[in-house]
Amino acid sequence: MALAFQRILLKLSGEALAAGHGFGVDVTRVHEIAGEIADVRTLGVEIAIVVGGGNFFRGVAEQARDMDRVSADHMGMLATVINALALQDALEKKGVQTRVMSAIEMDQVAEPFIRRRALRHLEKGRVVIFAAGTGNPYFSTDSAASLRAMEIKADVVMKATKVDGIYDADPVVVKDAKMFDHITYLDVLKKGLKVMDATAIALCRENGLPIVIFNLNKTGNIKRVVAGEKVGSLVSA
Repeated sequence: MALAFQRILLKLSGEALAAGHGFGVDVTRVHEIAGEIADVRTLGVEIAIVVGGGNFFRGVAEQARDMDRVSADHMGMLATVINALALQDALEKKGVQTRVMSAIEMDQVAEPFIRRRALRHLEKGRVVIFAAGTGNPYFSTDSAASLRAMEIKADVVMKATKVDGIYDADPVVVKDAKMFDHITYLDVLKKGLKVMDATAIALCRENGLPIVIFNLNKTGNIKRVVAGEKVGSLVSA
């Protein structure tokens, strides 16, 4: 199979692992996602993953309203580590060698993020999961995904969502919302489309890194994007 992308950064939300339950990790769903990632790995694609923590805690959520933002964001980072470990466990049960690298040092559960070591893991065919965001408060896991993608020289950021792509309005609320097959970074920022946060989009724009927004709930979509099929919405220059 001809591949459109050789090294990818897959961005998963914490909610994707909760499978509609809102809170916690749905083991069945995690194993389904791991199965799809394992499938793509067999094609020879180098895979890095950034996972969110919204299924446990989000620094900007209602439950963090009276908290100090820095403390709340640190709690959110720890939530991403829980998700990363769950995904690692599922992937290794599928026979895929996986490493979790954390932006916050916690040697008992994850390797520290060291760029050269991450690149070596990828070259050896291991899946690398980047946890704890960027390690800094005020930065989302979307920004972490863009940053890590630059650092490992990924060909694309693939953001998995629960809708088919980028729409001009919320497709859940607006029935005839129009989907963009292709949109520029600038248009995403101008229109204020809530695809990824502005920092993440700006970072990709400055470095010419394409972003594909696609529906994770359609089985096989990760493989289709990697193969270069017209799936979801492409954000580029």
